[in-house]
Amino acid sequence: HKVLHIDLAITGCSDSDGLNMYGLDGEEMWYADFNKGEGVVALPPFADPFTFPGFYEQAVGNQGVCKANLATSIKAYKNPEEKIAPPHSSIYPRDDVDLGVENTLICHVSGFHPAPVRVRWTRNNQNLTEGVRLSTPYPNADFTLNQFSSLPFTPEEGDIYGCTVEHKGLAEPLTRIWEPEVIQPSVGPAVFCGVGLTLGLLGVAAGTFFLIKGNQCN
Repeated sequence: HKVLHIDLAITGCSDSDGLNMYGLDGEEMWYADFNKGEGVVALPPFADPFTFPGFYEQAVGNQGVCKANLATSIKAYKNPEEKIAPPHSSIYPRDDVDLGVENTLICHVSGFHPAPVRVRWTRNNQNLTEGVRLSTPYPNADFTLNQFSSLPFTPEEGDIYGCTVEHKGLAEPLTRIWEPEVIQPSVGPAVFCGVGLTLGLLGVAAGTFFLIKGNQCN
């Protein structure tokens, strides 16, 4: 049987930003970090190792071509107004939550255009930056974009985490809140067991009473 896979390569640019990314089957594999001057392999640790020799140098060259084409397109199309779509966001933990056990919070930003979005994390209203990651934008079928930000954390009772998204399509920042749910142990089984034991003891006592009375009558 034939197995269908979908490769994706994206090169984009603006006056102040650039993008070069490769993906497979809806997952990000590699992207160019032009701020750090290097390519980043975005595959998870359990994936088979994969190398991208020469990809960053090619990405830098692609940016030159992209910006030249951008200037030509702006002139040819008389600088049309850019369509703007505001983002939606959601926040959720990667794994089932156990207090005191390290986990990862994920902020999913979707349905926006154009890039970029800015994502900020807070814990109890204090800004967090350590360990925060932001993926490159990934396109949807309608040409809007998805982007993920992740935060390593250890959930503790009473903590409140926030993911705040900023985008030119939003009149004000969009914030989602997450806090760990503490499930109290149920008292139902203990109550039922206690009631059952009490009724059982009463039944034994009553039976003993009537047995003694019967023997006395005889």
